[in-house]
Amino acid sequence: MIAPALDVERLRGLPEDALDDTLRSFADAHGAEALPVLGALASGAERAMRRAAKRALYRLAQRGVTAPARPAPRPVVERAPERAARAWVSGVDGSGSRALWILFEGGFGSAALCSLIVNDAAGVLEVAGGGITKRRLEAELAALRSSQKLPWVECDPARALGLVAEALALHRAQGTAPPDAFARWSRLFDGADLPAPPALPAADPALVERSAALAELPEMAGWFLDPEAVQADAVELLAARASRLVVSDQVKAEREDAIVGRVIERELGPEARRRWARRLAEMALVFDATGRADLGALARAAAAALGDPDVDPRRHPFARALAQRALELAAEVASGRLKAADVSRKVRSAE
Repeated sequence: MIAPALDVERLRGLPEDALDDTLRSFADAHGAEALPVLGALASGAERAMRRAAKRALYRLAQRGVTAPARPAPRPVVERAPERAARAWVSGVDGSGSRALWILFEGGFGSAALCSLIVNDAAGVLEVAGGGITKRRLEAELAALRSSQKLPWVECDPARALGLVAEALALHRAQGTAPPDAFARWSRLFDGADLPAPPALPAADPALVERSAALAELPEMAGWFLDPEAVQADAVELLAARASRLVVSDQVKAEREDAIVGRVIERELGPEARRRWARRLAEMALVFDATGRADLGALARAAAAALGDPDVDPRRHPFARALAQRALELAAEVASGRLKAADVSRKVRSAE
């Protein structure tokens, strides 16, 4: 419908009575077609014209001629902020890495799964994920638990966020950055609190003495000092074992003990001891969650003793197991039976 024309400039010079008559006649002549023109004058013209236009509109309304009602504004529905609803964490491997899955839920039933690998020396190593349905999540969890060498347990989402925040703090301290793929998730970790370290009771000497047994567990098969760092020590150990000198078993044992002790003293300084103790404490939580409280107690005792600056790490059974396995693997590398890259414990920082 094309609105009828009205000479607005001519109307501006008319007295109010004449203006009122003109707009009444215009409304009578055009009816509903006059509504857009009168509506514009009623909302934007000078005062006299505005009043006359409103009276004309009123008279039309009295005759049942009105503009169609505007559609009600659609309600603004604010999307609920995404929150960490569930989380899962793997055990810790011998390089200090572990995997995390964090499920974020938003408004309208949406969900997204963030999958990360974090390392206690290098920060965030890998990031992936995206939208996920409940059915697919359950299928992925079932596949994960059946295929992974390390145990997976569900954990408090706030603690999972804190573990990532801890990894991000490492990046800041080292002047590095997480992988580019983390950018899409970073806002979801803003303000996350660093997790409190797992509580450790006073070390029970009896449990500490049994702690080397932890190194025999399948999920801790990768726990050993870096073989590359003990390569020279392993060669010396091989030479001592291959020596044609006739010496007593006691002397041989003393030589091996001295080499192992030297490796521990060099490779397990205060910072390294703190890191290995934290790994043990984290594994204690995993053992508890998988119904193995006895192993959890063993790991806590080993962690408490390893983190105690007054305890000689050379006499710590678990520390000795870490060193002895590293020496054995380094010897295998030296003899050509293993590739150094296959047993390296070095972690490449995220670019």
